[in-house]
Amino acid sequence: MIANMMKLITICMVSLVLIAAAPAAAQDKLMSKNQAALQAQKSVKGRVLKVEQNKSKYKVKVLQKSGRVVTVDVDKKSGKVSNSKKDR
Repeated sequence: MIANMMKLITICMVSLVLIAAAPAAAQDKLMSKNQAALQAQKSVKGRVLKVEQNKSKYKVKVLQKSGRVVTVDVDKKSGKVSNSKKDR
């Protein structure tokens, strides 16, 4: 009986550790080029022309219907779109 209780306690403890570690692991995951392109496309509303990357962000060029090319930065960790500037 005591052995069964110890097993149950061990299983519960391991489960709690795994549950607590899951959000931390998810935060470390970086977004892909395709995900960055989709984020930029949603934000700027246009056709993605090019995606370049550096250590912390993607630089995405988007062609708008008006003919303007807009470059935005997409943070690799958060997916936040920023620094919109007009190229043309």
